Amino acid sequence: MNIALGIPKERANDERRVSLSPAGVKILNENGVRVLIEKNAGLASNFTDEEYAEAGGYITDSQETLYENANVIVKVSPPQPQEAALFKPNQMLISALHLGTVNKSLINSFLEKNITALGFEFIETRDGELPIVRTLSEIAGSLAIQTAAKYLETGYGGRGILLGGIAGVPPAHITIIGAGTVGLFAAQDALGLGAQVTVIDKEINRLRRFEAFFNRHIVTAISNEHYISELARISDVMIGALSPKQKVIKHVVNENIIKTMRPGSVIIDVSIDQGACFATSRHTTHTNPIFVKHGVTHYCVPNIPSAVARTASFALTNTLLPFLMKLTAHETITEILWNSHSLRKGTYTFKGYVTQKSLAQITDLPCREIDMLLATG
Repeated sequence: MNIALGIPKERANDERRVSLSPAGVKILNENGVRVLIEKNAGLASNFTDEEYAEAGGYITDSQETLYENANVIVKVSPPQPQEAALFKPNQMLISALHLGTVNKSLINSFLEKNITALGFEFIETRDGELPIVRTLSEIAGSLAIQTAAKYLETGYGGRGILLGGIAGVPPAHITIIGAGTVGLFAAQDALGLGAQVTVIDKEINRLRRFEAFFNRHIVTAISNEHYISELARISDVMIGALSPKQKVIKHVVNENIIKTMRPGSVIIDVSIDQGACFATSRHTTHTNPIFVKHGVTHYCVPNIPSAVARTASFALTNTLLPFLMKLTAHETITEILWNSHSLRKGTYTFKGYVTQKSLAQITDLPCREIDMLLATG
């Protein structure tokens, strides 16, 4: 397939990342892929247009020109409503989808235009790994601890607690809900700073792996209302880090439990992309990241890795490149998907149908199995 790959400037609220770094553009260019970059697309990640041009990219003056001349669009955040009209029939899109805030009209426009759309949340390797989600989750887990440390400070209305404490003064207690990648990196950073850490999850085998990994330096508990209630009363920080494999996440901490948390405590809801871990959570932004409810500071920013846009853009490039290279191996989109398990699993609209059951349930749109659509040619 002759690829003209377009990298638009992100227009979602406070989204500072870019889908490919200049180094990624250079690799694609060397492998025969024409890459178009909208002017200033990488500026918020400190990548200049000159760097992209030197890497072999073509700088376009407008969003319209980029969409007109590219047959594959690669973004970070889901397209905004104003971007939907720019898509041409039969294009391919690769980006995040964010099931927690999915736009039905956008999906309908994809179906009408026969857009083949792939979501970061769905791209899966044969061993069940979600490589793009994992990369971004590693960043989100580490940032959750940095963020918690900041909002525990007195100046931000927190309890005035140093995460690791000092000699004679006990450290903060952090409860992490979810023993996945976010939870792993959050626990690792919290322990590194000297905090007390409890990890809860509904799967005992996940907790066993955590105990072994951290050599029993953390406390683990099964996720149920009893343990959550007990931990809420003693925790300075609670982090929602439920597994993205659930696709659509429902809260596991109810409002009555949150009311028992001590004033100045902090909630970091990393799960907000796919729903919410806490009943009181609502979307916030990097510009206005927090709100206080029941005396508890809530941080519920969906695109947490955007806070470190340059690191996140490099990480995204590293993970995306192998999949983008697969686009060059075959002549048609059908052949590409048929021959790539990961890209096939990642597809959520194809040939005018939704191909992910979780998305079909949210949007009430008809669903067809991707394998069936591919088999019919």
